[in-house]
Amino acid sequence: MTEYRKKGGRPKKDFGQKKTYRINIKLITEEYYSLIAKVKNTKTTISDFVRDCLKKGYVKERITVEQLDYIRKLCGMANNLNQIARQANTQGYSNIAIEFQSMAERIDNVIKRLEQ
Repeated sequence: MTEYRKKGGRPKKDFGQKKTYRINIKLITEEYYSLIAKVKNTKTTISDFVRDCLKKGYVKERITVEQLDYIRKLCGMANNLNQIARQANTQGYSNIAIEFQSMAERIDNVIKRLEQ
């Protein structure tokens, strides 16, 4: 009779746990040394640092052309609002209240569009 013997070594990992994918990136000198400094501060390997960044970090989306347009509109409205405030100081707030309310609603609409 053959006797079952245990193999030595660690058990094999499941398919989902194996690290099979490799990613190569190119960095400029400044980016590379910044990465090395951050890795040294965390006292981990570069691979572990990047994995942690993938799990915990995020990258903000770039501003779209549409969002840039809304930002420009907001800048123009800020100038208009400043002019209305000057008029309110000289003529009195009650004379400018309707114009001010209209401008405030337009600004709210643009900000809501920008948040979408």
